[in-house]
Formats: sequence, structure tokens, C-alpha cells
Amino acid sequence: MREPMVIEFEAKVLDVDPHVIAGRILALGGRRVADRLMRRYVYDVVRGDESRWIRLRDTGAEVTLTVKQIAHDGIDGTTETETAVGDFETTNELLQQIGFHPKSYQENHRTSFELQGAELELDAWPLIPPYLEIEGRSREHVVEVANALGLPEDQLTGENTIKVYARYGIDLTTIPDLRFTD
Repeated sequence: MREPMVIEFEAKVLDVDPHVIAGRILALGGRRVADRLMRRYVYDVVRGDESRWIRLRDTGAEVTLTVKQIAHDGIDGTTETETAVGDFETTNELLQQIGFHPKSYQENHRTSFELQGAELELDAWPLIPPYLEIEGRSREHVVEVANALGLPEDQLTGENTIKVYARYGIDLTTIPDLRFTD
């Protein structure tokens, strides 16, 4: 059972070669956990406030409803409150009935690994290069796992997806339907 509100200790490394990173993870004794298509609806909690939002996500194995809040762009800058829900489309319909209409639908391909007690995600999103997410039990743990992979701390960012897309000149807030075309 998850804590009601938890701090995420998570960092991204942008523009990675997924084959190289997967090879490093496996060479260090990590294990591949899953490959899947992730689907999500994103809703504003307060219109125009990008620091807090609702995410309804289908991982292929579970559907969760989460409120995420960003205090800053650091490794420990995001809190989340999350619960499992039964059905992706039914939960979307329920949220709409109580006044939350999705501002966007998003997809990404995710390959998940475990290494040294951390969760590692190789994410491919439409329109941008792949990136690696490292989620650990503390800020220091995230940095330690990154270093083991040969990724220095100055390559780590805690930026959210909107800011990552902005790095590539794309305003994600103007894309209501982000999915793979093939």
C-alpha cells in the first residue's frame, strides 16, 4: 500500500541511446521488468497552474489516478498522491462527470528495469529523443545509480514532461492528442 502523499526521488537523463543504457543496466546486474505502451489523460486541478495536475494512467498492468505537485525542478521536487482504479475509460468518464475534462491524452513506450534497488525507465515519447528516468529511495540513491551507469549528476534533471518538450522547442500544452502515428 502506498503512502497517501510521497516525495518522488526521480531524475531524467535526456537524449539517451536506449540500447547503450539498457546494456549498461544489464551489465551492472540489473533486470528488465517490462515493455509496454503507457496511456494517460492529464487534467488541470486549477486551470493555468502547471505546478499541479491530475494524471489518469494505464500502464498495461494497472490503472492509477494521481495528483502530482511540483515544488521545484530538483530530484526531490515532486510529490504525488496515487491510488489504483479499476478502468481507464470509466475513470475518465467519472472525472468528466464531476467537472474534470482532460486537457490532453498522451502515450509513451516504456521499458522498465530494476537496478540496485532503483526503478529505471527508458521512455520513448512522440516528437522527442528517448530519455532515462531513475527513481530511487532518496536523492543520493538516484545520483549513486546514475553514477554507476556512467551518468554524472550534472546530466540529471527533475524537469517535468512539459519542460522536457520545451527543451526541444515544443509547447506540449498546445498538443491535446500526443500519440505515436505508426
